[in-house]
Amino acid sequence: MNKTEIAEILAKPYSQQLLTGTIPARFAYIGLDGDPRVVPVGFHWDGERIHIFSTPKMAKVKALQHNPRVSITIDTEGFPPKVLLLRGSAELSLEDGVPADYLSSAKLVPEDQFEGWKAGVESLYDQMYRITITLDWVKLLDFETTLPKAVEDLIAAKQES
Repeated sequence: MNKTEIAEILAKPYSQQLLTGTIPARFAYIGLDGDPRVVPVGFHWDGERIHIFSTPKMAKVKALQHNPRVSITIDTEGFPPKVLLLRGSAELSLEDGVPADYLSSAKLVPEDQFEGWKAGVESLYDQMYRITITLDWVKLLDFETTLPKAVEDLIAAKQES
């Protein structure tokens, strides 16, 4: 996919709701043992790239240094589901302290608990890795105007017969 196609999909209202909402992303990568991993993560969307954060000794840091290819899913509960599928490459940069974008990615922390959570995080982490994902493929499935390709093909085949 080219950048224009990606930008058009990400600009759609459902994509924007998912990218700016409170639902954690499911972050997939390949572990050093070659097996896939999927972990829920908070994330920061800067309008072009996705940023997640990690402590330096987390397994995903070494795995991403070895293989930077990742996949991310952000979805909803309920029917019909809304699903944003994202793929890209991760770039890691070590930052001192706790990045402000990490704090803004803590969308699930209740407002009345945020300051206590923030103080705990800032006292615990001396450094964090910023994992910046540059997207090279995206798909929005809203089950209203977009469907999985296999379902689209099945519908087309049934209509032809």
